[in-house]
Amino acid sequence: MPPKSSSKKNQASWYHCETCGVHITSKARDNHDGSCPISGESNIDADSDEEYVRNGSLYTRSLQQRNFEVESLKDLPAKYANMLVFVSEGAMRLSQLHIGQHVVIESTAQEPLVRIVWPVSEQFLTTVFVAESDYKSNWTNMRGKLLKISALDTKCLTAAGSISLRQISETRLKSAQLKDATALLQRAMVNQIYCQGTKIHFNFFNKSLTFRLESWQGAVEDALASLSLEAKPRQFVQVTNVTRLQLIPQEEEQQLEEQTRPLRITKCQIGGLDKQLQLVEESMEYALGLRTLPAGLKVSRGMLLYGATGCGKSMVLEAMSAVADDRSHRNVQIIRINSGEVYSKFLGETEQNLAAIFERAYAHYPQPTLLLIEDVHNLCPKQESNDMVKRVSLAFLGLLDQLSSPRQLRGSRTFLLATSSQIDALHPSIRRAGRLDSELELGVPSPQARQAIIECLIQSVEHQLSSEDVGQIATISHGYVGADLANLVYTAILQAQPQPLQLRHLQEALISVKPSAMREVLIECPNVQWSDIGGQSELRLAMQQAIEWPLLHAEKFQRLGIKPPRGILMFGPPGCSKTMIAKALATESKLNFLSIKGPELFSMWVGESERAVREVFRKARQVAPSIVFFDEIDAIGGERAEGEGSGSGSGSSVKERVLTQLLTELDGVEALQNVTIVAATNRPDLIDKALLRPGRIDRILYVGLPKADARSEILRIKLRPMPLAKDVEVDKLVELTDGYSGAEIQAVCHEAAMRALEQSFDAEQVDWSHFEHALAAVQPRTSPELLKLYEDYLKRK
Repeated sequence: MPPKSSSKKNQASWYHCETCGVHITSKARDNHDGSCPISGESNIDADSDEEYVRNGSLYTRSLQQRNFEVESLKDLPAKYANMLVFVSEGAMRLSQLHIGQHVVIESTAQEPLVRIVWPVSEQFLTTVFVAESDYKSNWTNMRGKLLKISALDTKCLTAAGSISLRQISETRLKSAQLKDATALLQRAMVNQIYCQGTKIHFNFFNKSLTFRLESWQGAVEDALASLSLEAKPRQFVQVTNVTRLQLIPQEEEQQLEEQTRPLRITKCQIGGLDKQLQLVEESMEYALGLRTLPAGLKVSRGMLLYGATGCGKSMVLEAMSAVADDRSHRNVQIIRINSGEVYSKFLGETEQNLAAIFERAYAHYPQPTLLLIEDVHNLCPKQESNDMVKRVSLAFLGLLDQLSSPRQLRGSRTFLLATSSQIDALHPSIRRAGRLDSELELGVPSPQARQAIIECLIQSVEHQLSSEDVGQIATISHGYVGADLANLVYTAILQAQPQPLQLRHLQEALISVKPSAMREVLIECPNVQWSDIGGQSELRLAMQQAIEWPLLHAEKFQRLGIKPPRGILMFGPPGCSKTMIAKALATESKLNFLSIKGPELFSMWVGESERAVREVFRKARQVAPSIVFFDEIDAIGGERAEGEGSGSGSGSSVKERVLTQLLTELDGVEALQNVTIVAATNRPDLIDKALLRPGRIDRILYVGLPKADARSEILRIKLRPMPLAKDVEVDKLVELTDGYSGAEIQAVCHEAAMRALEQSFDAEQVDWSHFEHALAAVQPRTSPELLKLYEDYLKRK
């Protein structure tokens, strides 16, 4: 407690001047006679050095740091000590102040400060003390100035709903530090009182930062307060636990941000989503009360947009925000919720942040509020990894229940629009009725939708593209979502500069820009054409009938009631161009090509192998029309043997589970549309019969050893770039390579050229002796037993 002084001593310390109505110290009585009377009611601009008390206000120039110990406050933390100003008991009594009262300290040097008054001994009279750390940061400009200390009028005090601070210090915060700095600064400002223009000093990890209070919004706004014509006294604002804090960047950064701010996205700038935009807009306007609700219709307060990454979910949110902005006469409030910024490392603060956002929406009632949340699966995930995630999920679900509750009248004009690119990672409870009960999928666009997207993207670009050109690009850009098409057009524009955009620029960009859904499984196929494969004309025709015809002549297949084959199996000896045919198929068909090697699907973890198979077909459906190529399919589609693999951890059991998953994907409940399976194997007898039945892999093609005409064509292709001597007879080579596979014929040509280099590095051509050596070195390795196996298999099937 502060020391108490006797009343006689108090009376002797102060003198009351009847002429000017002030209380001055007894020591200053002689000097006062020369300046009496003191003019003005609150003249803090006066040049007089006198210090006095008048009409409940203390006027003083004596400001010092607190360099003494106050017994009752010696253990007070620095944060709370900085909130105090120490005034003598007599001055407090004459100014009609009580202990713990908020007072306003005014001067000409800076904006007013608000502190809590605390008494000190009467011996200090008009001298005012502040904490040392507070003095260095806030009071240095006031030293030597006339200060006016008076009680804070509570009528001028408002609880802040939100405040905006502008950083004015030279030290700048990085964007990654803003979140932590905002949270710490808000905690430091709780219970503090400020006025507009007040400078707030803050130490952030040894960085001295200074902010200026620009504006605030009260927790409860009085709509009639602004209608008064009388001059308002200075207003003050108090920061509370629920006050939202916004940091405004420095002037230069704000100007740069305004220059680089993207233009507002409207509905006319989004292509291929006309029906979806109309549905979302109708739901939003019904929920916000912007459209008359039909009788008996129960409005939905929440809608979930889901789909693959890049399909336009965020753009739909921006378009709906633009629609709401255009309803300015309805005063629609738009609140964006960044799921990543809601989380806090402090216990319980994340739930408070969420509750404050919804309370802000309710406080806007009866005006409508639109809530926008991106990646809502981060707020309410299916897998609750820790207690904090679980608490946040439960809090969010509870807030959604309040939103749709008939007892929550203030939520009756609020609409929540959320997006998610990982619908399987979202908690199932959030999708039940009364929460996010309206769902809309934004899938991979069709060719017509892709054409509309490209037309929207090039409408502000100088180009020479006709509607047919755009349609051609849309037809061959299978699996491209909106973001991929935007990247495609951007790449094409860069290649076209400074010329107008043309069709060839888009065709060149298709080589480098691939569908985003294919990036994890994308393969770089060599540029293999059908003309690079010798012979196999029948096989080539069969592949075109199965894959290219259904796409190019779909209406004819429908007219005749023909269903294209689901899968094709190529079998034959090694080296007979089965894999090379698949590469040529990928190049010539211009379809999305997924190459799967059997062993890479297996995993030591239970369930992971089946998940890998599901993921392959999910990707294939997402980027359809597509081709899934299984090389050496006997590794995963081997025939199941009875009595084997009874243990769940055995290898054969894993193999059986993978095969079962593969069979289900090929011909299960979920239809496999526009996805063709191409498989290759050397041992067709080892493949499970269920995999080869009609409806799954229903076309079986034998790729045998090349015959004479096929060998002749292979040799002409391989010998085309090779300089040959006149004594080399291709027809004789065809005769001598009987029984050779295509790969072995290529090895003969390669060995002959190497033999020529071996004899002389100056050799300019390959002669017949080199081929004789190559034929002796490279012998056919396809055994008669294997050929007999293929003949027997063909007879059985």
